[in-house]
Amino acid sequence: MRVEIWSDIACPWCYVGKARFEKALEAFPHRDEVEVVHRSFELDPGRAKDDVQPVITMLTAKYGMSEAQAEAGEDSLGAQAAAEGLPYRTRGRDHGSTFDMHRLLHFARERGRQAELLDLLYRANFAEERSVYNDDERLVGLATAAGLDPHDARAVLADPEAYAEQVRADEREAAGLGATGVPFFVLDRKYGVSGAQPAEVFAQALDQAWGERAPLTLIDGDAETCGPDGCAVPQP
Repeated sequence: MRVEIWSDIACPWCYVGKARFEKALEAFPHRDEVEVVHRSFELDPGRAKDDVQPVITMLTAKYGMSEAQAEAGEDSLGAQAAAEGLPYRTRGRDHGSTFDMHRLLHFARERGRQAELLDLLYRANFAEERSVYNDDERLVGLATAAGLDPHDARAVLADPEAYAEQVRADEREAAGLGATGVPFFVLDRKYGVSGAQPAEVFAQALDQAWGERAPLTLIDGDAETCGPDGCAVPQP
């Protein structure tokens, strides 16, 4: 069975949702027969590479909230990440274009190192002090840590068209499947699960997808997602 996950490195609910899905997968009896493929979805497509700003600034501008409200939302997200065992810096993070990261993830998939790079990108973005935006050498370092050749990674970043079509194809496919936000999980093209659902929901979807053949059925509910208009910001 194949599970495809559309997500963005800038999406905190993708970071949390991935951990919840992996908790369900770990307990799934057929986990060794599940292939997980990560697909590209940019929350801010077309954003200039050098257009980087603090997350708090971005939140206040996008949602029209006060700085205190934005900080409270980040604190709540930090608590939810911590509940999944994930580190999360609630202050001092940046927001910017993730297009180059997605291109590198497609390159990493070809080399069999996509999962390793994705984990490192998430951790770097949400837990580490140095920004991952508009810093090719930072991305090369993460690619190297994931087991990729630094010269090859640098060449990918130097060519803006390298793996660009693969990123755009993923995004077109997400739109065709009805994904309006991320994370968006598609299980064997039988079930779609939208949002950072509890592990129990993912477990149910894995069981259903394993045992049934049916057109794509969307499991939506009220779980939080990130979309083109931004991420749902939890209120204290």
